[in-house]
Amino acid sequence: MDKWHVLIVEDEIDGQEVVEAILGYFNISADAVGTAEDALHLLNQNQYTAAVIDLGLPGMDGIELISAMRNDSTYAQLPCVAITAFHSSQLKQQALAAGFDAYFAKPLDDTSFVRELDRIISRN
Repeated sequence: MDKWHVLIVEDEIDGQEVVEAILGYFNISADAVGTAEDALHLLNQNQYTAAVIDLGLPGMDGIELISAMRNDSTYAQLPCVAITAFHSSQLKQQALAAGFDAYFAKPLDDTSFVRELDRIISRN
């Protein structure tokens, strides 16, 4: 895990800090951005182990971002986890159908979140 580099795409600063703190506890480095457009820019500049993407982003939302990522061979296989404060079973199904490898409602449970991140990274 200490060799992982995770991209966090979360428009709320508090949300970025929570995910960074969880990852930091496990010695996982991360970059955080607030928009999908900034995420695409960083994806073209850096190598990431995984991405954690909020579904409720301004402008291009998380579903649109994962669709763009899955259609680009450069990062189509990057493990991606959806997070959202607006959980519903319908939204979960939509996120997984769009191409996310896992889905978490906020607030995040530290242990299960990192365990699932490890599982999806390990299988890739």
